[in-house]
Amino acid sequence: MLEEEFKNVIVRIKNEVKSTQIKTAISMNENLINLYFNLGKIINDNYKYGNKFVSEVFRELKISFPKLSGFSERNLNYMKKFYLEYKDDELLQRSVAKVPWRHNIALITKIKDKKIRKIYIDATIRNGWSKDMLVLQIESNYHLRAGNSVNNFDASLQEYNSDLVNNIIKDPYVFDFISLKTEYKERELEDAMIRRIKDVLLELGKGFSFVGNQYKISTDNNDYYIDLLYYHLDLRCYIVVELKATSFKPEYIGQISFYVKAVDEILKKDLDNPTIGLLLCKEKDRLSVEWSLDTINVPVGVSSFELNKYIPVDILEKLPTEEDINLHVDVENIK
Repeated sequence: MLEEEFKNVIVRIKNEVKSTQIKTAISMNENLINLYFNLGKIINDNYKYGNKFVSEVFRELKISFPKLSGFSERNLNYMKKFYLEYKDDELLQRSVAKVPWRHNIALITKIKDKKIRKIYIDATIRNGWSKDMLVLQIESNYHLRAGNSVNNFDASLQEYNSDLVNNIIKDPYVFDFISLKTEYKERELEDAMIRRIKDVLLELGKGFSFVGNQYKISTDNNDYYIDLLYYHLDLRCYIVVELKATSFKPEYIGQISFYVKAVDEILKKDLDNPTIGLLLCKEKDRLSVEWSLDTINVPVGVSSFELNKYIPVDILEKLPTEEDINLHVDVENIK
């Protein structure tokens, strides 16, 4: 008994430490971003001294703070641009202060529309995207894909949950880290996704926890196998994912709604929210999907997906191997 109580105390202590670490990191980032904003204002207000002003600022800072990084001429110019971008928008100032500096540079250089930029700022904060992941999401038009699936969430879920789910489900999903031949089967796609499950989870978004593939659901006389089963930590529900390597067909809705109902009956606990189905098809006809969804009363979303373009074997064989590239790099370094 005492040992169990001791373990609980240790867990509480660890949680307090982690919580403080997170708060400290957030606070440090906000202070740094506010510093860069203030420096940007000073640089902008004194730009009348000419182009060499930034060079002089850089030299003075390097002399006074030789161990500090982040004050290159290029970065100082970004600070000026950063200030000009947000000086008249206090709401955005508070949002961007929660995002790391490298992310902010990517946001102001790659997205001109501030309304669209706000979508990526919020998504970065919510999903904890790295800078590289943020750039990938920008290049794959996340803002057009988020909440774009065809679904019946409004009719089948409570309003609060409906809005949350809509913000989480995307269309299309971009699995550009998976390459398959032109004609492939569902199992080949599933196997490829399992091999790259970490990348799949990043594309699905924060909160998705992988439960299993070909997850068996049994009735009295039959066994059924769900392609991919997830649990969403924020939504507090199971998510059934079915993969189709073809265009959407109405009969797919019957299959996935059966799986959703089965998971609700067998796996769902009292504290869990209703299970959600996500059908991923190669292509879809929106009207066919909408009519099909009208026939069911369980929450299902239908999205398309995109894979990396298939590279034919004859071309693939002509590409340099990793060993060839490393050899070339070694030779270049010797020179």
